[in-house]
Amino acid sequence: MTEETPGFEEKPDVPSGATPDDAAETAETPSAEEGSAAPAGDARKTAGLTAELDQVRSALTERTQDLQRLQAEYQNYRRRVERDRITVKEIAVAGLLTELLPVLDDVGRARDHGELVGGFKSVAESLETVVAKMGLQQFGKEGEPFDPTIHEALMHSYAPDVTETTCVAILQPGYRIGERTIRPARVAVAEPQPGATPAAKDEKKQADEESGGPEKG
Repeated sequence: MTEETPGFEEKPDVPSGATPDDAAETAETPSAEEGSAAPAGDARKTAGLTAELDQVRSALTERTQDLQRLQAEYQNYRRRVERDRITVKEIAVAGLLTELLPVLDDVGRARDHGELVGGFKSVAESLETVVAKMGLQQFGKEGEPFDPTIHEALMHSYAPDVTETTCVAILQPGYRIGERTIRPARVAVAEPQPGATPAAKDEKKQADEESGGPEKG
């Protein structure tokens, strides 16, 4: 039976001629397999984290784009609703004011004949003030050039004193709301006589020459 010697510790094999320090380094230095396994595991872990981070970034980009599209759609919806609301309001106001145009025509005729007096005058002026606040504008004046987009010619004639088709009488004034014409001005127009030269121009030229010339003794 073999007896163990107390205090004896088994030491690693050390090449002959090695110093005690060499023996300690040999004992502490990991083997080649253990050293190569640690970097490989770290690399796999880093690659996995990188792939996971790329997935998170991709998902974040998609969600951000979805949010931007949703915000754009909401802004377009708000603008469309506001535009439709304004359009509906303009149509309603235009419909109401169109129904009042015959009343305004009667007021205008009464004013032209001097019949707009007393309480009727006060009511008429109040009505005109209200429709003006609602955006109704009257247009059409004698002497202005004829424009088929805002004028409706009911009478036609020739005149020697016009150089272009001109409104010579306003039979019914036109009305507009903003840029929208709700009724064209109904007018009588006159055109220059074919082949005739307006006499007014020659008369004006002659008057200017006479007024600027020396006095004759």
